[in-house]
Amino acid sequence: MDTKQAKSQLAKDGIDYILAQWVDIHGTPRCKGVPASAFDQFVGGSAGFAGAATVGMGQGPHSHDMIGMPDLDTYTVVPWETGVARFACNIEVDAQAWPYCSRTVLAAQIERLAAAGYELRVGIEAEHMLVTRAADGSIAPFNPSGFDTLEKPCYDFKGLSGSMHYLRELIRNMEALGWEPYASDHEDGTAQFELNWKYSDAMTTADRYTFFKMMTNQVAAKHGAIATHMPKPFAGLTGNGSHMHMSLWDRKGNNAFLDDTDVRGLGQSKLAYQFLAGLLAHARALAALLAPTVNCYKRLSVGEYLTGSTSGFTWTPAFITYGDNNRTQMFRTPDPGRFECRAVSGAVNPYLALAGLIAAGIDGIERNLDPGEPWIGTNMYEMSLDEMKAKGIKVIPQSLQESIDEFDADPVVQSALGAPLAAEFSKIKRREWVRYHNAVGAWEVDQYLTLF
Repeated sequence: MDTKQAKSQLAKDGIDYILAQWVDIHGTPRCKGVPASAFDQFVGGSAGFAGAATVGMGQGPHSHDMIGMPDLDTYTVVPWETGVARFACNIEVDAQAWPYCSRTVLAAQIERLAAAGYELRVGIEAEHMLVTRAADGSIAPFNPSGFDTLEKPCYDFKGLSGSMHYLRELIRNMEALGWEPYASDHEDGTAQFELNWKYSDAMTTADRYTFFKMMTNQVAAKHGAIATHMPKPFAGLTGNGSHMHMSLWDRKGNNAFLDDTDVRGLGQSKLAYQFLAGLLAHARALAALLAPTVNCYKRLSVGEYLTGSTSGFTWTPAFITYGDNNRTQMFRTPDPGRFECRAVSGAVNPYLALAGLIAAGIDGIERNLDPGEPWIGTNMYEMSLDEMKAKGIKVIPQSLQESIDEFDADPVVQSALGAPLAAEFSKIKRREWVRYHNAVGAWEVDQYLTLF
């Protein structure tokens, strides 16, 4: 879409207000409002931001303005507000691409893949919960019907029906946006839901997932709830993931991961296995991007916590393995020609995670790596940690500090972000860990106050 086409579409859709939107290092949407009458100035670089007022943008209070430069192809009518549209922006400073911009970082890795003749296509399973918050700050699952009380609530009609109005509104919105939604369901936790829409290229999917988080927030509020993508809001319930399904496509529009003659029986090509092998080789460092908060690792715990939810399972494998259509593997093969990464957290910055996955996959291709044989029919939840160690199975880091140590030791994953942003990411995440570690929580008070 060029400027003339964009202006015409704004007028056709009755848009009078534009959201110039980008994300900070956490993937949190940041916006500036622009009247549609100032569209020409906006395209020319009028949406300025003080970078030091946000997180992880490599700026101080003395720095020159960050400018949100719209990608006109991301034009999105805001369905919950009349007369508003969103453009996803890339950040520039002094007319130069800004290395701390998450979207710019992903674009660079996409270009690397394109130079090799491929495009990464991605689908996301968008899990989240609806909650309410009391005056004392405590939260509870949103349960307007009073029926969402099962130990195993997944797919339960009564639990689904209580929030059907919310889910139907989201689906209508996605249909109007052309996302082609095809499913929604009650997930394994109380008041937890998942919506699915058609996969697309990596950048489009990252943009849509970011907008989806904005949309859930606004639509949930209309129905008296808070939509949260927090990885683990409740200790006894399953957490929120955003599983990513990935495949590479060639310039002719063919799925380059698909091979019906695969001797391993998964329908995957040699290229697919090389790419997967790169992901497995760098999995411990990738964890910092896939699961970037201290809360994520309460979802990714191993040992007794794998069965520590009221439903019986966490459904979140922390084992660095791959297999067939088996949800206890980090990488599952739901269908020939694609892999699913099940370790991705609801707190993910999709731009940084996809950039890291691309860089690791390219490394696997360039070094002709092989992932070894898949785990077929194995329930990894039943395998003890001692057995895993004996079989050489590694696990995802069990804390944010451990994952950042792995990230700092992995030049391939760091290169996906570029030196400036990699250093900023590490600094911010280490600070997050220290603040968390130094906080005294209720469990500690209950455990230790009168013990000694």
